[in-house]
Amino acid sequence: MSPVTRLILKRLGMSLIVLVGVSMLIFTIARVIPGDPARIALGPNATAEQVEALRQRLHLDEPLPVQYGYFIRDLAQGDLGISLYTNRPVTADIAQFLPATLELIFVAGAMMILIGLPLGVISARYRGTWVDNAVRVASLLGVSAPSFVWAVILMLLFAFFLPLFPIAGRIADSYAIPHVTGFLFIDTLLAGNLAAFSNAAWHIVLPAFALALSGIGQAARLTRSNMVETYDRPFIEMAQSYGFPERRIANRYAFRPSMIPSLTIIGLDFAAMLGNAFLVEAVFAWPGLSRYGVAVILRKDLNAIVGTVLIISAMFLIVNIIVDLVIAFINPRIRLSQRAAA
Repeated sequence: MSPVTRLILKRLGMSLIVLVGVSMLIFTIARVIPGDPARIALGPNATAEQVEALRQRLHLDEPLPVQYGYFIRDLAQGDLGISLYTNRPVTADIAQFLPATLELIFVAGAMMILIGLPLGVISARYRGTWVDNAVRVASLLGVSAPSFVWAVILMLLFAFFLPLFPIAGRIADSYAIPHVTGFLFIDTLLAGNLAAFSNAAWHIVLPAFALALSGIGQAARLTRSNMVETYDRPFIEMAQSYGFPERRIANRYAFRPSMIPSLTIIGLDFAAMLGNAFLVEAVFAWPGLSRYGVAVILRKDLNAIVGTVLIISAMFLIVNIIVDLVIAFINPRIRLSQRAAA
């Protein structure tokens, strides 16, 4: 068995244990917080008999361990129950709302990598100059304010004062795109509608940038810090003494050893976006899973709460596994340590 395969199996086993723990925790919390979900679902005009019938259908009259047993049985069959908020299967709701959120965070993650890392490289390369100071100030601003604040600021600047971008939604109502995957970028290309693709891309710029700004600032600051430290190492001094171009030294010899901590932070930020995106989705009326999750929490929709948290947790763990594999590929010492541990 190769070290990479062993690493994947180890991470998958740990992730499964974490998911079981998360399911038990969120299942318990969702049921002990105040409020009767059956009464909330049926409204104040429902009779006591109707409320009790719904409680029995949801097994709320059973002890908590028995309720969890029913949940695990249904989960093993791919059934997360019926949402009291939408009166549809929770799996159908997740399938509808998850692609919008994933599309948003994929674009935001790409912005973090394509903007944050180069800014960190530029800041380290020109350390001590006005370029370095400008990047550091911009990075600090990005980190200091939460995503929803940037969402409001960007909307005011580039949707109201300078009407360059759309205010809300994923695509203009004039485009009728067949629902195939739920990802608008893919569905518009499958439909061969480049105008709709451009419109969807134009709609996602502001919410994705608002969601990515904090991660861009963190990636830039961490990359700069690690590269400045790397510049003091002997192999950099040797490359400079041989007269290698400064751009080659920065991009090839200083950046790669400094990239691993930045990738780790980007991976964590990328995974955290699934939970942090709800305010950005609310500001831009983005029909995603995070916005759906807030709605079901306010209505104490037990099945939808547990299903949403499990999906977000699973995505977080998957991203961490991918980051571990990327780091193992970049850093040979990790692969060698895995082989030695075997």
